[in-house]
Amino acid sequence: MDIRHDEGNSGEFYIEKDGKRIALLDYRRSGDSEMTITHTEVGEELAGQGIGKKLVAALAVYQREKNVKVHATCTYAHKVMSAVMMASRPIKIGFIVSI
Repeated sequence: MDIRHDEGNSGEFYIEKDGKRIALLDYRRSGDSEMTITHTEVGEELAGQGIGKKLVAALAVYQREKNVKVHATCTYAHKVMSAVMMASRPIKIGFIVSI
């Protein structure tokens, strides 16, 4: 299953099956340096397979390549991005936690 990308000021990462988009992540560009994730949606046939996270990851790869700041008004994307950020930063809280 390939994640495709329609670029533009209102862009989309998506998965298509039989000509129908069955999973998507919508975003809006704010100039050349910022973008906002506005919506994610995964169809029932893909539920529970981590597809939403894969869509956010695809956007993250694009974001790094284009050196763009990303914000999320979509609560799901915000939650995924926050979890990734917390996991990638060492936090000293007085004891060691192994993951």
